[in-house]
Amino acid sequence: MYDPSQLRTFLAVAQTLSFTRAARRLGLRQSTVSQHVRRLEDVTGRQLFTRDTHSVELTEDGEAMLGFARRILAAHEQAAAFFAGKRLGGRLRFGASEDFVLTRLTDILETFRHDHPDVDLELTVELSGTLHKQLDAGKLDLVLAKRRPEDPRGELVWQDDLVWIGAERLRLDPERPVPLIVYPPPGITRALAFEALERRGRSWRVACTSGSLNGLVAAARAGLGVMAHSRGLIPPGLVRVPDRAGLPELGPVDFVLLHGERRASAQDAADALAAAVLAGGDRLHRSGRRALTPEGYRSGRG
Repeated sequence: MYDPSQLRTFLAVAQTLSFTRAARRLGLRQSTVSQHVRRLEDVTGRQLFTRDTHSVELTEDGEAMLGFARRILAAHEQAAAFFAGKRLGGRLRFGASEDFVLTRLTDILETFRHDHPDVDLELTVELSGTLHKQLDAGKLDLVLAKRRPEDPRGELVWQDDLVWIGAERLRLDPERPVPLIVYPPPGITRALAFEALERRGRSWRVACTSGSLNGLVAAARAGLGVMAHSRGLIPPGLVRVPDRAGLPELGPVDFVLLHGERRASAQDAADALAAAVLAGGDRLHRSGRRALTPEGYRSGRG
């Protein structure tokens, strides 16, 4: 009843909230993306998106279709692999940025391990800037991270806005430097926050530095300052800083998948995990129940 190619297109649009970005991700024309969505809406008899010249949003039926589309595509891939007699194995070195510590990436990785028990999955959780360096040095096979503004590489998972966040009770004194909670270098959001404040001519000071998202969140909850963070990944207990605080806009940020140097032993596993992340990308916008830690993912069997 449902064409897998149309479902993949639907997921790409749902995750990027843009027909243009979905077309770029899939390597299709925008007219083809629109056609796939229209045909899927014809088959379901429901409107899946509301869209105008400025925005694309999922309808309630579109939200429901997300779960169905993921399950249908997962079953499709499993059946194809089974009848092709293809069983993935080898060592896969996967890097995920600190941004995903509190998301449901854990669920995606757990499903991947279940479906591919012979893959020795080694997870590295680090700053996006550090992961880019490790990928370039040949130390990782696949990375899910923020994209550096000057770097055009990577397969877009979704685009989000960076926003200022802090404790709800926090009040900023416009006469004093902005207290910043930041990752250490080479943190991408660190650099973007500094640049935005300097463009505005607003003074700032570093109130907390931590390489751990949990450390930054703890400092922010304690009211030590503000931090630049993805709007779709705001941790519990923190809120957007209101516009009246006068902080400058930070602009968009891209979350992308990047493949490293293609090792024959890891290529198929990397492609399969990349497909799983792209299929479940919408779940990364919501907080998960468990923290993402490397320890549980050193092996595909334990």
